[in-house]
Amino acid sequence: MTGCGAERTAARRGRTILYASGADFETVNPLITVLPLAKQVERYLLLTTLARYDTALVPQPYLARAWRFSPDGTVLTFTLRTGLRWDDGLLTTARDVAWTLNAARDPATGYPRLNDLAGIVSVNDPNDSTVVIRYGSPVKHFPDVLTDLAILPAHLFDTLPHERMRSAGWNERPVGNGPFRFVLHQSNRRWVFQAKPDFPADLGGPAHLDRFIVVVVDQPSTKLAALTSGELDFAGIFPAHASYVRKDPNLAVISYPLLFTYGLVFNTRRPPFDRRQVRLAAALALDRREIVDGYLYGFATPADGPVPPDLPGYLPVPPLPLAPDSARRLLGGRRVPFELLTVGSGEAALEQMIQARLDAVGFDVRIRQLELSAFLDRVQGPLHEFDAAVMGVQGDFGLGYLSPLLALTGMRGPTDPARLQKLFRDSLPVAFLYHGRGLAGMNARVRGVRMDVRGELASVIDWQVGP
Repeated sequence: MTGCGAERTAARRGRTILYASGADFETVNPLITVLPLAKQVERYLLLTTLARYDTALVPQPYLARAWRFSPDGTVLTFTLRTGLRWDDGLLTTARDVAWTLNAARDPATGYPRLNDLAGIVSVNDPNDSTVVIRYGSPVKHFPDVLTDLAILPAHLFDTLPHERMRSAGWNERPVGNGPFRFVLHQSNRRWVFQAKPDFPADLGGPAHLDRFIVVVVDQPSTKLAALTSGELDFAGIFPAHASYVRKDPNLAVISYPLLFTYGLVFNTRRPPFDRRQVRLAAALALDRREIVDGYLYGFATPADGPVPPDLPGYLPVPPLPLAPDSARRLLGGRRVPFELLTVGSGEAALEQMIQARLDAVGFDVRIRQLELSAFLDRVQGPLHEFDAAVMGVQGDFGLGYLSPLLALTGMRGPTDPARLQKLFRDSLPVAFLYHGRGLAGMNARVRGVRMDVRGELASVIDWQVGP
């Protein structure tokens, strides 16, 4: 399609945005979803959270208009905004907040960030606009999880046993209280959301768009073709395609920081990576700069640990050098075989770069690509059937992801984020590779887009179509 034809194709949509997702959302229920884009749809379109981060990563009031800690730091009291209604007409109240938090605290629910709520003793709603959270020990900072967990309507869930959360009727036709309302879900095709013209001004006001549609496009080549033909407004792109997209006057490229770190995760429960000496040899053999420049075209930064340097809570640690001679000495001239698991079905450029570097110092690496569900079963399942795996780790501002990552390797450690970062550096259960950057192609007809470490959709109510 010519550039002019692509422009006309996009213009016919008016104020409707088509946003590509590589996979369908299982649900937009915040108690059970793990897909990052689905979680953003929950937080920024369909539902509301108690607080949300500003661009400086400072928690700001949202559904909660104010909060205060008790002098001893063990009680956190929220005062909620009143008058906000669910899409079925009922008011949002403190009962909804208390029910959501208590459901998330129940292991039967399966909330992915259950560990972040472990310190809570009780959650109560003494009246419609007040929520009281009691902790077993003092809390020093605003809990990050309360900016992430979107609130659900209790009246549509309270008769459902928590262990049946995945079968909730709400999952099929979600009722929200955010700036967009749910319209339609067609499995493996699209999610459609309609902007509300009367969304309250003190919560950001109405969006400038009419509709936001998540379109499921699982093939990267198909996404790129649809983006350049004007059939999509947004699509994630490979670093190798950035220069091609930039040449199109109808498109723009957005690069933004992510809380997503890639690493070579070792299984310390079994040989050969039950020995620190072998883990250190592998870590010293890897050329992180080569990966960033050659594989990612500069759209990433080399990682010295699990936390990006610009994130609050980052602990500076001495970086590991590229030292293949030291790696060979650590292996003592032995050849060390292991299987490297990865997700994919085609070319594995990153894994081949890792394989070549490790082969040069004495490792015999067998790459095995698996479909995502099989990969997760092998790595995260109860048997942990893997030697090492290349994987990305989704982070959070409270650094609550560090403990589960350590547990995945078979190690245990402290809960304090600073001490955990030091343990990762000293014990090397993971050879961290790079901190990723998001990369998206965007139709130039869309204005006011800001994507940052909070996510691609953090500013969606400010997006506009046209000049």
